[in-house]
Amino acid sequence: MSRSGLDRLPAGSYTVGKDIAAPDAILVRSADMHHLDIAPSVLAVARAGAGTNNIPVAALSARGIPVFNAPGGNANAVKELVLAGMLMAARNLAPAQRFVAGLDAQQPHLDQAVEEGKKAFAGFELCGQTLGVIGLGKVGCLVADAAIKLGMQVMGYDPHITVDAAWSLPAQVKKAASVNDVLKHSHFVSVHVPLLESTRHMVNVDNLKLLRPEGILLNFSREGVVDDDAVVRALDARQLGWYVCDFPHAGILASPRVIALPHLGASTREAEDNCAAMVAEQLRDFLEQGNIRNAVNFPQVEMARESRWRVGIANANVPNMLGQISTAMAQAGLNIHNMVNKSRGDMAYTLVDVDSAVKPQLLESLRAIEGVLAVRYLPAA
Repeated sequence: MSRSGLDRLPAGSYTVGKDIAAPDAILVRSADMHHLDIAPSVLAVARAGAGTNNIPVAALSARGIPVFNAPGGNANAVKELVLAGMLMAARNLAPAQRFVAGLDAQQPHLDQAVEEGKKAFAGFELCGQTLGVIGLGKVGCLVADAAIKLGMQVMGYDPHITVDAAWSLPAQVKKAASVNDVLKHSHFVSVHVPLLESTRHMVNVDNLKLLRPEGILLNFSREGVVDDDAVVRALDARQLGWYVCDFPHAGILASPRVIALPHLGASTREAEDNCAAMVAEQLRDFLEQGNIRNAVNFPQVEMARESRWRVGIANANVPNMLGQISTAMAQAGLNIHNMVNKSRGDMAYTLVDVDSAVKPQLLESLRAIEGVLAVRYLPAA
């Protein structure tokens, strides 16, 4: 974990270490947490990156534990790697480098061998080509913008585009009607979506046939979004020109038309610093104020403090929950000064500022409400 992130947790208030017996929170990069015994003391988990496949999100949600991530923190690093992948494929750089590496530096006619060999690696320029971008989050928007600046035509598809992403998307991006529409009309296709059941094998044996034979497919999002077996078959059948990805495994490495990188998308100093700082600040805001920003399993909830006494409640998104919470507080003689409640799917979260101190009995009453998953008392220091 980058020190620039850990330094956001001041030593006077936080103890940070790898072997804390009963931690309040866990900060993680790429370690697999699915088989870990996560302590009952844990209130939150924060991942210094965008994807959370290495975290048991569903199990933590059932305990009322938010899982934070850093969307956009590594976006520029991924964008630059996508551009590098496009250039590597368009200019045949990988086989060209292998050719040069195989030359005998001592041979008497080295220059002649280079001149004769280079004919096999002629490529084409990006300018004037069409790039299709599937997924228009932070990375997708940056990729689209960079491609336009290189003189490319850009098509974009994202049925769930956010308002912020729509505002940042260049006006020159042509809207596609579907994934198939992107594949059909693009020279390059770059995929930037999370791995969900709805996105697994989004690019597959059926729609790969829509790509032109010299087409270049890039996957710097998640392994599984693209059906790699189908890609290998398409490459072998010359239905696809190149496959460039960040997720090497045995099934694709034998293909000479695959450029597989060792998961380098976020591997820059800048991206590691950005992601670590971002999640550390989000984690601190949650632990100290109860606010939730960029949690993958909780709604976005932020409320300025208007009282010294605050309660945060995570609960199942079921009817009459607010009524029961308000009733419990009224029965405890507490006046609600301010309240924010939001839901996201099956999860809801409530922040309540009250006008006087909260007694332990109220917290137990709230925890006893059916559907309440976690209750925290957050008095100001």
